[in-house]
Amino acid sequence: MNNNYEVVFIARPDAGDDIIKGIIQKAKDTAESLNSQVVKVEEWGKRKMAYPIRKYPDGYYVLLNISANPAACKEVERILRLNEDVIRYQTVKKIEVTSEKKTKKGKEVKESKEINP
Repeated sequence: MNNNYEVVFIARPDAGDDIIKGIIQKAKDTAESLNSQVVKVEEWGKRKMAYPIRKYPDGYYVLLNISANPAACKEVERILRLNEDVIRYQTVKKIEVTSEKKTKKGKEVKESKEINP
């Protein structure tokens, strides 16, 4: 069963475009080889970080939306961890939010908002 994940990684600011494209392509190839897919790639570009990481005040941010099984997600994380141009990464499992709440008895109740004047 495939889950949806968001993987954000920060590359060194002095890494060239070809290096960053190579990291993205390696992540895509790894996911696809394990019956998963990269749904969306967002390159946020070079941004100033809140605090220096490995003495870099800036970093190149990339977001990958992945539909993958847990093994493929771990392999993508391993690829990012071993790459010297990646200074930080984080993976978050996306959970779909519903507006229905369950009461103590197990019945579903839809949430309604009332506006009081």
